[in-house]
Amino acid sequence: QVQLVESGGGLVQPGGSLRLSCAASRSFFSINVMGWYRQAPGKERELVATITNGGSTNYAESVKGRFAISRDNAKNTVYLQMNSLKPEDTAVYYCNAQTHVGSDWGQGTQVTVSS
Repeated sequence: QVQLVESGGGLVQPGGSLRLSCAASRSFFSINVMGWYRQAPGKERELVATITNGGSTNYAESVKGRFAISRDNAKNTVYLQMNSLKPEDTAVYYCNAQTHVGSDWGQGTQVTVSS
């Protein structure tokens, strides 16, 4: 099991930026895929971005060109840089880790985009 702790959420105006962080309790070398998901009120949880152990990335169409996922192996931390934020990006953002035995989630961090 992997413990995940997210941080960096908050309130930002449309067009602004935020960077989310997710610290994992163990080395990324034992984690196949790290990802960010989000869930808006009344909606299902959806994929935002993922990064594999090999460094390959994948993004939802709605965030391509605006968001960037990256990782720091030395710190066991994955980041989500969010630029040009829109009100529809408002959601609770969750970090996810997929290993060979299962999938683990963080507690989530709220991102609110509003003027």
